[in-house]
Amino acid sequence: MRVLDSSAFIHDYDADGPTASVPEVREELTDSAAFRFDAASGGGMQVHVPGNESLRAVRYAAERTGDDRELSETDRRLLAAARELGGTLVTDDYAMQNVADELGVDVEVIAQDGISERRDWRFQCAGCGREFDESKPRCPVCGSDLSRKNPR
Repeated sequence: MRVLDSSAFIHDYDADGPTASVPEVREELTDSAAFRFDAASGGGMQVHVPGNESLRAVRYAAERTGDDRELSETDRRLLAAARELGGTLVTDDYAMQNVADELGVDVEVIAQDGISERRDWRFQCAGCGREFDESKPRCPVCGSDLSRKNPR
């Protein structure tokens, strides 16, 4: 089972075997990519709505890797669907690949190179320079914005 992100429809990905996606992917697509989604769903692609337990697992995994702020609601739903269906996530999105690795979900890339290793991001304050393991809306020390920092 391949769980398809919008990039699969944009790049006219041809899956060999059963496929699935989430309704929110269709909302992201326009023109011929939207028609490809409609044709796939009419041709047997499962349009899956993941449950709350899987969505919570994705949120927790994304918080652990530091990718939570990078993921859209559609990204979270795709990851949850791949987890529930035991499928391979088809995406070019690096943050999704990182969280998929944390969840133990296989990934197939289309038009980009895949990630070479999972990263657990750190966050650095733009004001005082302090670093934090977890994403926060603002620095708890000085109130400035935090940005993701490569953990190396």
